[in-house]
This record gives sequence, C-alpha cells and structure tokens, in this order.
Amino acid sequence: MVQLNIENLTVGYNSKIILKDINFKVNSGDYLCIVGENGSGKSTLLKTMLRLQLPLSGKIIYGENFKANEIGYLPQQTDVQKDFPASVREIVLSGCQSRCGIRPFYNKSEKLLAIENMKKMGIEQFAKHCYRELSGGQQQRVLLARALCATQKMLLLDEPVTGLDPIVTEEMYTLIKNLNNEGISIVMISHDINAAIQYATHILHIGNSIFFGTKEEYKNSNYFKKFKQLIEAEKEI
Repeated sequence: MVQLNIENLTVGYNSKIILKDINFKVNSGDYLCIVGENGSGKSTLLKTMLRLQLPLSGKIIYGENFKANEIGYLPQQTDVQKDFPASVREIVLSGCQSRCGIRPFYNKSEKLLAIENMKKMGIEQFAKHCYRELSGGQQQRVLLARALCATQKMLLLDEPVTGLDPIVTEEMYTLIKNLNNEGISIVMISHDINAAIQYATHILHIGNSIFFGTKEEYKNSNYFKKFKQLIEAEKEI
C-alpha cells in the first residue's frame, strides 16, 4: 500500500531551486535510504515531505488512511538541542503532542505509550535524567522514542548516527531495522553508503541526476559505483 507518493516535486528556499522533478513512492514497510553528496538537498527534501516548508512545485500525496501528522521525525541535532534542559520522560512525551489536539495535557494512554517506547529503546532507566547529561547514543534513543510516540506507520530520520562511535552506530542501525521489521516504514538520510545498501529496500540517490529504485537495482547502477569511488577518494584525503 502506498503511504507517500512524490510527483514532480521541486524544493528550495525563497524561490531558489535546490532539487527539481523528484519522483518516488514509499510503500508500507519500505526502508528507503536517501543518499548523495553533502549540500545536494537531502535535508531540504525531508523537511518538504514533512510540510515544514512548502514545495516550489509538484505534489506530495498521502495514501489512504495516512496523514502528515502520522509521520515521526528525528532531525539532525544541533549543539543547542543536545544541551536541552528537560527530562528524558518530558522529551519522549512531547512526541504525543499531535495526538492531544486542543487538549492541554497528556492522558493516561499517551503516558503509557511514552513508557512503552522508552522500554523499546532501552532508556526507561533514564526517564528522570536530564537529557543533556546523556551520551550521544542515549540522546538519539530518546529522540527515536519521541518519534515513535508520533507514529506507528513511518519514521523520517535525518542522519541519525552522525557523531556516534562505530559500536553505538551499529546498535542504532539495529534498532531502526527492528522497527522496520515491525512494519514501520523508514525514510532515512544516510552518508553511510555501506549501511544504506545493507539495510535499505530502496535507494533515492540525489545528485546531478536522480536515481530511485530497489537496493539491487542501485548496486548494479553507475550511480552507486561513482558515488562509492567518490567516498573512498574523500577518505584518502
């Protein structure tokens, strides 16, 4: 079942085009990785999909029984956000805001959902801890639990392992894959091409031209070969 259909989408800021004529679909249970060079417009695309900014042209079509407020979002963290002076429980609970409507408080089911998602992410023991006292990996688990409070259908993740050490990175990838195995669709921006082709079902490659297809189709394309060569060359510098 199609959850999200992007048709001829052009995105940018103040009428300045960053990406144009983007076309792809996300079906229920897909794991889509968005890859490409830094500055190619990946984060701008994600924000447009979330309606955090308007598209310059084109369509974002939501599938039947799927709404924009049913998407969970884990953005790239800034230094200010990492130092946020709130408890883990408060941050995770804030993911339920879209469920509250005009109600100014969280009800019992929302509080139980926050507890459930903290347990799922292995952070329930930190519920009363201040967020800024946690490690980078623990903070990302908190934000993932928060995103889960907003949805059981789709997560949009903007480079969720940036700055994490290799062991914690692998733990985060495993958590995300487990969520996908439970039926949650994943759309993830990734700078890690090896992880992308290991975990994803589909790849959207953004560059001078656009590729969208299955992981296997991508691995057999010149897009993958050239991008991997570019990354390996950058590592040698």
